[in-house]
Amino acid sequence: MDSALTLIGLPIALGIIMLGLGLGLTVDDFRRVARHPKAAVIALGCQVLLLPALCFGLVLAFDLPPELAVGMMLLAASPGGTTANLYSHLFGGHVALNITLTAINSVLAVFTLPIVVNLAAAHFLGDANSLGLQFDKVLQVFAIVLIPVAIGMLVRARAAHVAERLNRPVRVLSVVVLIAVIAGAVLGERDNIADYFVSVGLAVLAFNLLSLGIGYGVPRLAGVERSAAKAAGFEIGIHNSTLAITIALSPALLNNAQMAIPGAVYGIVMFFTAAAFGYLVNRVDTRSAAARDEAATT
Repeated sequence: MDSALTLIGLPIALGIIMLGLGLGLTVDDFRRVARHPKAAVIALGCQVLLLPALCFGLVLAFDLPPELAVGMMLLAASPGGTTANLYSHLFGGHVALNITLTAINSVLAVFTLPIVVNLAAAHFLGDANSLGLQFDKVLQVFAIVLIPVAIGMLVRARAAHVAERLNRPVRVLSVVVLIAVIAGAVLGERDNIADYFVSVGLAVLAFNLLSLGIGYGVPRLAGVERSAAKAAGFEIGIHNSTLAITIALSPALLNNAQMAIPGAVYGIVMFFTAAAFGYLVNRVDTRSAAARDEAATT
């Protein structure tokens, strides 16, 4: 895993990805939290506290091998990604809230993700110091994640037209570089891929479905309106598997291909489960609205 492609490509890919996120963000995105405090606080609480605890229980229940267990916890600690914004838009969620949650979660993850990974490494591997994200590696994550985001936001603030022109090429470039790096990693582990998918597939599916359900159900139980609850559901249910894979594979961070397997499997599964979730929630909403209209006319 210490190839030049991995050593150089992964930090570049992650930096480009975070630059692209920054090009689409403004300070107002963070201020929106004040406009939707209840939904935002509940969603962030689920993301930061509830999901890692839930994932830990699933890992124990499925009795995953240590490296895959740590990979699952890494996935659980990863924030929502821009894919959540797309699904929220397609299925009538509150996209502005999604953008805000993505931005806040991306910042919080710099601090919460190393804590979760260290604790998971200590529990499953017996030695957090040998594999976890120590302070110097936290600083590396901070630099790779936040500095490109800040640069992107600065470009958007000073020259919005430049940000608009760069947005698409930056996204395409990040995907190309990341695919090349992941393909190299997969080829190196090709003899074990099928076994890893069998070992972690059900755990990943269960975690994904529970994340979507909790992300929507908890806000609804707390009285959050439906579009904001949909936004929370997609934000919490669609983790940034790209970030989890990058951290797992990067030689400067975890440098462990097995830990990238849960994120890779999740990155495939989530597209189908998220679409099914959006369809089912919208059907329920439509039936509820029809029932209310019928009750009002009788």
